[in-house]
This record gives sequence, structure tokens and C-alpha cells, in this order.
Amino acid sequence: MSFLLSLGATVSAAEQPNILWITAEDMSPVLGCYDDQFAVSPNIDQLAKESVRYTRAFASSPVCSPSRSCLITGCYPPSLSTQQMRSGFAIPKSMRGFPEHLRARGYYTSNNVKTDYNTGNYADIIRHSWSESSATAHWRKRPDKKQPFFSIFNLMTSHQSRSMVWPYERFKKDVQSRLSLSEIHDPTKVPLPPYYPDTPLIRRELARFYDCVTAMDKEVGVILQQLEDDGLEDNTIVFFYSDHGSGMPRHKRALLDSGMHVPLLIRFPKKWQHLAPGKPGTTTTRLVSFVDYAPTMLSLTGIPIPEAMQGAPFLGPKAAAPRRYVYGHRDRVDEVRDLARSVRDSRYLYIRNYMPHLGYNQPTAWPDSGEIRHDFYRLAKRETMSAAQWHFAAPTRPVEELYDCEVDPLNLSNLAKSGKHRDILKRLRAEHLRHIAATADLGFLPESEAWELFAKQTGWKLGQAGGVPLAGIHQAAAQVGVASERVFLKNLDSDNPTIRYWGGIGLAVSPEISGLAKRKL
Repeated sequence: MSFLLSLGATVSAAEQPNILWITAEDMSPVLGCYDDQFAVSPNIDQLAKESVRYTRAFASSPVCSPSRSCLITGCYPPSLSTQQMRSGFAIPKSMRGFPEHLRARGYYTSNNVKTDYNTGNYADIIRHSWSESSATAHWRKRPDKKQPFFSIFNLMTSHQSRSMVWPYERFKKDVQSRLSLSEIHDPTKVPLPPYYPDTPLIRRELARFYDCVTAMDKEVGVILQQLEDDGLEDNTIVFFYSDHGSGMPRHKRALLDSGMHVPLLIRFPKKWQHLAPGKPGTTTTRLVSFVDYAPTMLSLTGIPIPEAMQGAPFLGPKAAAPRRYVYGHRDRVDEVRDLARSVRDSRYLYIRNYMPHLGYNQPTAWPDSGEIRHDFYRLAKRETMSAAQWHFAAPTRPVEELYDCEVDPLNLSNLAKSGKHRDILKRLRAEHLRHIAATADLGFLPESEAWELFAKQTGWKLGQAGGVPLAGIHQAAAQVGVASERVFLKNLDSDNPTIRYWGGIGLAVSPEISGLAKRKL
């Protein structure tokens, strides 16, 4: 850290913008400024009028801790071995959280309060990244009021705990009580997505989620007012975004747009307007991924971008050409095992489910402590559910999914078997395979084996150095759901334990297997 600090000692604080991140939890773009007519979000809507609004911003994962690993490092979690929810694997000590580079340039950095960086050595990231990380951290606590700052406020009010897990009476006491009668959402008028059954409980919980968003919007207003009261608006770039899609069923934990598409507003004061991609109140359709945020922060502040960062800046003097694709991953979440990958371009979403024998709505202890998922379990009957509802409630998933998000924004019609879309499917499938190879995706290693492999060297170093035979492993995984029993039996005889693992998964996914295969298992 002292070496990094010495590098920035000659940089004048007057040359740097302040930067403020306001991060909402578990929230899709359910805001008035994103054309949601049911939302009550006046403070965020006003911020949007003063900002550039991004319509194609995406998380890297539909759950929080892998996404935060990506945000703080500028690297894809499957490359770092931080893709599992609550991962214990360390990242290299040489790999810095991007705020550490800001501190070295003379910034005061504050984080209020969530970290959740999903690494075994997360404490090192916190210690080096933040001047203060606490429930009271604030730019107001910097010792020199002329010092530039980077401050994050993580707002928990829209989190799944509040929107569907807490007992309803606790939600009313701690969240809904902050709202006026006119701000409380009527369950009978809530817009019901076609993939939800129409029950009083589901309507109530959807209205509850909108109430949480409105209460969170009030917190945004307080922070922005503090910035104005301190006379800092004219020198502060403001980001507002959420960490992934909403915490409701079929959103959080799903690689569909409902789980990955996030709001992103960036307000540039006049002094820093030359760094903006457009004028206040304008909209951009540029594809943006969470992996791009860290290098973008360094570009905005004139700090060299480390070569290890896999993202590309989308703002500032180092801004890269617009990306063609964004990528997503779904792996183990808490106790629930899974592995899926996604590729999204400006129009189409491709999902490859590597464990298609597992459904979208797998029982999960923590969210199951809320009531809404039990309505799905109770009603999960193919003969009574619509196709859209059954897609989420079914015990299995398709091997591949393809959606035209321009005409089907809710991702209801899977086009993977459409002859008309065959070339698009092939292109996105090929891009997915290229990406997992290029980024050394370690997620295809069973965790038990990863613990053995990473005992002496981090997954990142092993993966980047070719210390894991990922090409053969990726190939074996890609055979799941499409290859013959003969291929899976051959994989079961491999010397590589991970290839044997994927041979077993391939047989588990197969609708029927021979007596020989059963004996092999």
C-alpha cells in the first residue's frame, strides 16, 4: 500500500472529481424513469433527468457476493474462483480492490457498509481499499474537506430479506411504516408478470417489493440532499445502480434478464461533463457489464488500469469501443448446486444450462423461509400452470435457452429450437465457448477438487498459467445434454477426476441409461 501511495503523491486533489456510488440491493429497473408506471420513485426519477440513463447495464451474476467480487476487482468471478455464493477461495495478494488505487492517488474512500467480496482473503481487500468501511462511513468524515473522495452507500431496503423473507408484520413495522398512504402500493393493482400465478399472497408480496423500492428511494433522496447541503454537487460524479435483478422468484438467482438487467444512472456535473457520453436526461443503449466498473473508475480518475483487469472502461479518456456481448454465470448459491452460463448481445440472450436436470425453482432454505415461494410449490402442476409459469416451476430446465429480448423482454418464448434462429443460436453458443476458454473459467471444477488444487496456489494463477486442463474439462461439460451414453461412459474412464465428474452429470441428465451405465455409476 505504501508503494501505491507514493505513486500518487504528486497528483493535485483539485484535478480529481469526487465520485459517489449509491447501490440498491436486489432491484431490477422497476422505476418510473425506466417506464414502470406502478413505481413510486421520485428521487431516483429526478436523478435520471440529471443523468445519462443506461438501458443495457447488466450484472455479472444474479446474486450479490459474486457480483461484488466482480465489481471490486474488475475480473470475472469464474476466473478468480469466486463464482460460488459464499466462496472461501483466496485471490492473489497482488490483485487489488480498485479503491486501493484511488487511495494511492490521494482519495478518501468510504464504504457504508456492505462488502461481501466473496474471497477467502476479503479482509485484506477491505483493509487496503477503504479509509473507512462501517455503518457510519461517509465522505463527511474525511479529515481534509478539500480531499477528493470516493464513497459508496449500499442501501439494503430493497433487499430480498425485506421484500419477501421477513415476516410481513416486520416488513410493515420497519419498511412500510415509512411511507404515506398514497405511497403504499395496492396489491389488487400490482402488475402481475405472466410467469406468476395470480394469488392474493403473490400480489401482496409484489406490492411489498414496490413499497421497499419506494422506501429505498427516500434514502437516495437523503444522500443526494447531503451532497447538495455540503456544496459538493458541482464536483461529484454520481452513480446509481443495483447489484442484480430483484429478489423476487424467477429474478434473483436466474440468468434471465429479470435477474441480470439492472438500472444504471450516472450524473456528471458541468465541470466534468466532458467525461459524459451524453447530455443530462439522455439515454444510451451501450452494453455495460459489472466487470467494466472498476476500470471505468480508474479511467475517470486518470489512474493506470492494471493489466489483470478483464473489464473495459466505458467512460473517461481510456474508454474502450462498445462491447458486443456481456456474460453471466450462475453457480452454487448457498446450499443449492448449479452451473449455467449466459451471453447477451444488444438483442438476444443465450443461456447454457450445464445441469438441466435441476429446475429454476430449487428449494433453498433462506428464501424458503418467506411465504411467496410456497405458493409456487403448492401450485407447481403442469396441467394447471401456463407455459410461462411452468418454465420456472418445472423440475428440469432446457439444455439451451435463447430469447429475443427486443420482442420478448420477459423471456417467455425459448427460441433455441427455432429453425429461423439457428444461426443466432450457433453464434452465441460459439461466443459462450470462446469466452469460457479465453477467461479460464474455473467454475467447471467441483468445489471439492478445487479446494485440493488451490491449496498451494490461487485459482486465478493456476487458471491463467494453464495449470488446470480446462479445455478438456470444458469439452466434457459441453457434452452434457447433447452427447450419447457412449461418450459419458468414456469420460467416466478418464484419468481426470473432473472429466469423470462431468461424465456422471451427463448420465444423470440422460432420460434413460443402460444397465452398464448404472453399474459404472
